[in-house]
Amino acid sequence: MASSAGEADISGFWTVKRTAAFLGRRRSQGKRPPPLLVFTDPDRTADPLALARSLPRGAGLVYRAFGAPDRLETARALAIVARRRGLVLLVGADAELAARAGASGVHLPERLAGRAWRLRRPGWIITAAAHTPRAARRSGIDAFVLSAVFPSASPSAGPPLGALRFAQRVRTASAPAYALGGVNDATVGRLRMTGAAGLAGVGFSLTAPAAGRTGDLRT
Repeated sequence: MASSAGEADISGFWTVKRTAAFLGRRRSQGKRPPPLLVFTDPDRTADPLALARSLPRGAGLVYRAFGAPDRLETARALAIVARRRGLVLLVGADAELAARAGASGVHLPERLAGRAWRLRRPGWIITAAAHTPRAARRSGIDAFVLSAVFPSASPSAGPPLGALRFAQRVRTASAPAYALGGVNDATVGRLRMTGAAGLAGVGFSLTAPAAGRTGDLRT
């Protein structure tokens, strides 16, 4: 099968986990967001702590509390797991919660991305959603999450970009970019040559070993 970038895919080899490890090894030095960014969701993540414990070392977790009454307790517990397992914990849309929990930074929805400079703290990673080329050129963001790349069942997913248009968005973005939306073991191989800095999603299946380094995405 030929990929959209003109290179042959090895059927069944380019799993999400292997591809994330591949993308992680290709990145330059400096502040580097994790190559795999997994989002919690109130309806799809029954146990955020169990999810955190299942992720490979070097992955990132975005805890989205959506006003949960136990959000501080959960965020602090996730921060402990993240430190023990070598994960990067970001908190969705709530910089105060991220700071109080000891997270590594914050993920902002597109509507809040303009606040990035005011929210920044030493050592933090700030990522932001970007649904348009203009949104992906904001300053003060360490990495953008671009969506939807492929067809997705998510209610919030827009028309899919496809690998080629996603690659164009990556080239014009002002910071490294993640691919979100419809990214799974059947589609992820098409992202290898797009310039993506990493993969993002909610319901990843991460059963396959990462390019000979089981349970570790660090480079």
